[in-house]
Amino acid sequence: MGGKLEYIRIPKINKPVSKLVFGTALKLMMQGGDANNLLDQVLSAGINVFDTAADYGDSEASLGKWIAARNNREEIVVITKGANTTRWRRRLTTYDIMSDFMTSLAKLQTDYVDIYFLHRDDPDVPVGPIVEQLNELSAKGQIRAFGGSNWTVNRIEQANEYAYKHGLQPFTVSSPSYALAEMVADPCGDSVTLSGEQNRAARDWYQKNQMPVFAYSCLGRGFFSGKLKSYHTGKAEDVIGLGGLEYGFPVNFERLRRTEILRRKTKNRYPRLRWPGWPVSL
Repeated sequence: MGGKLEYIRIPKINKPVSKLVFGTALKLMMQGGDANNLLDQVLSAGINVFDTAADYGDSEASLGKWIAARNNREEIVVITKGANTTRWRRRLTTYDIMSDFMTSLAKLQTDYVDIYFLHRDDPDVPVGPIVEQLNELSAKGQIRAFGGSNWTVNRIEQANEYAYKHGLQPFTVSSPSYALAEMVADPCGDSVTLSGEQNRAARDWYQKNQMPVFAYSCLGRGFFSGKLKSYHTGKAEDVIGLGGLEYGFPVNFERLRRTEILRRKTKNRYPRLRWPGWPVSL
């Protein structure tokens, strides 16, 4: 990978948290395969944070098998997510949160998760019962820190205002999309991104409040992985699949073109490049 990994501290998590996170939404793990050797290499490289979700096929079970086989639960930081929206309905209910969470614990073969994210928001649902539910799990020691994935800063503020008024633990982490590439389209639906000039106020909010951001799609689902070239205009989905549908637009191809120039000048790999104010790898 090159370079030295950096780590941060997050309240209530009594171990360092690597700023580089390993995502488990890959075919091998989503099919429940044996990923032990792969995960061994990830951990040996210094990455100790593993991100999964109830909605990532059997990736939780695959990760759980590795944790059990290596007996390394206290060495790693486990992130999982629940209460995601389905094609049939939104699922931000106390019942769905509890159901997904308990199933996640079973699959992960652990009695707690370090960080728990609500995978999607439902603005029609009052924040109070949700904050209460997460605090119950925290009080039992089953969650260390929690927050929202694809939650706007306005909804996070609502949740935290409720928490402060009732003496409860607030959201202390967040997981929106953030990349050099702008998410022009949203085929998954209800996604929240920090990219683009139109989201500068949200980025300023995170900086002001110093809330850690566990950004997803930092390379634009492969748009800035090096596989796609700026001359692939109109063919992005053929090269990187879903990422092309989200990011395959002129504004991003122009950024990719400029990144290619910068790469030639600096001889850096794409994930290590930085555009002013736009970290590609977080």
